[in-house]
Amino acid sequence: MSVKRDYYEVLGVPRNATDDEIKRAFRKLARQYHPDVNNATEAEGRFREANEAYEVLSDAQRRAAYDQFGHRVPAGAAGQTNFEGFGGLGDLFETFFGGGVASATRRGPQRGADLRYDLTLSFEEAVFGATKEIEIPRWETCSSCQGSGAQKGSTPTRCPTCGGSGELRRAQQSIFGQFVNVVACDRCRGEGRIITDPCTECRGQGRVKTVRKLEIKIPGGVDNDTQMRVSGEGEAGQKGGPRGNLLVAFHVRSHDMFERDGTDIHVALPLSFSQAALGDEVEVPTVDGPSVLKIPAGTQSGRRFRLRGKGVPVLEGNGRGDEYVTVTLVTPTDLSSRERELFRELASLEKEAGRHGGKGLFERLRDAVTKTGE
Repeated sequence: MSVKRDYYEVLGVPRNATDDEIKRAFRKLARQYHPDVNNATEAEGRFREANEAYEVLSDAQRRAAYDQFGHRVPAGAAGQTNFEGFGGLGDLFETFFGGGVASATRRGPQRGADLRYDLTLSFEEAVFGATKEIEIPRWETCSSCQGSGAQKGSTPTRCPTCGGSGELRRAQQSIFGQFVNVVACDRCRGEGRIITDPCTECRGQGRVKTVRKLEIKIPGGVDNDTQMRVSGEGEAGQKGGPRGNLLVAFHVRSHDMFERDGTDIHVALPLSFSQAALGDEVEVPTVDGPSVLKIPAGTQSGRRFRLRGKGVPVLEGNGRGDEYVTVTLVTPTDLSSRERELFRELASLEKEAGRHGGKGLFERLRDAVTKTGE
C-alpha cells in the first residue's frame, strides 16, 4: 500500500507558505502535469495529487485540521482513518461528538467557472456604447462523447470497488463509541463509475478547450473598471452542471481634448485677448460634434460655461451629464508688424487710462492671465 505524500511536499512549499504562494505553486504544477499538455503516464496521477493538496491547503479550515492531524484523525481513535474524508473541523467534531457520518465528496453536477475578459474601448465607444466581437478561450462540453468522457459507442462501467456509490464506508471504534467514516472511493475518485475506453477527443474529461467568438453589446456610459456580466458564457459545467458567467471589464482610452468626470465632460477653450474682451461666437467641440457657444464681452480667463446634456449618458438610467467649457486666454508669441503697432497703440491708451487712477483694458487682461498662471 503506497504512503500518501505530505501535501506541502507535493506542492513544494514550506509549511508557513502564504495563500498566494500555495496558489502559484499549484498553478505551476497544473501547467506542467495537466493531461491536455502532458501525455506522460504518470502526469495524470501527479495532477490529481497536486489538485488534492491544493483543495486542502487553500481552505483555511481544512488546512488547520491537516496541520494538526496530518492525513489521520487524532490518536484517541482506536483505528486510524484517512484525513480526506473530512470536509473541515466542523465535520471532524460532528464525527466524534455528534455520532454522525462524515460527508463524502459531492458527485452531483458542478457549475462551470466564471471567466473574465478585459476589453479596451475608445472614449467615444465608452460614451455612446458599441457592439464588439471578442474571442473567449474556454472549456466546452465534448461534442463527441456529450460530456460522458467515454468513447462513442461505449459507456462507463460501474466501479467494482465501491459498487457504483462513489463512497467507501469504514466503521471505526473510538473512545467515544463507534462511528462511520464515509470517504470518496479512491479508485473512481467518487464518480461511481470507471471509463475503460476514454473518448479520444477529450481524453476522458468530458470537456475540450475551444475558442468561442461572441458578440456583445456595450451600453453607453461605461467607464474604467466597469464590469458587465454576460450570463451563461463562462466555462461549461461538469456532470451536466450549468455554465459559469463571463465578466467583461472595460478599460477606456484617454482623449486628446475631452476629460471625463463621471457623467460630465470637461474641455479647455483657448481664446485670444480680442475675443475675450469684445465677445465672440465660437465653435466648441463636443462628443456630438461642434456646438456654437456665445462668449460675452469681458470674459475672464478661467470662466466656465456649461452645455447641458452634452455629457455622458447615465449608465442604466435616463439622461446625460453636461459638458463644461473652461476659457483660457492665449498670449500671442509671433506678432506681425501691424499687430505690434496695434498693441503699442493699445498700451499707450492703457497708460493714459492709468493716469486717471484706474486699470485699463490691457492691464486687466494681463492681470487676469497672471492670476490664472499662479
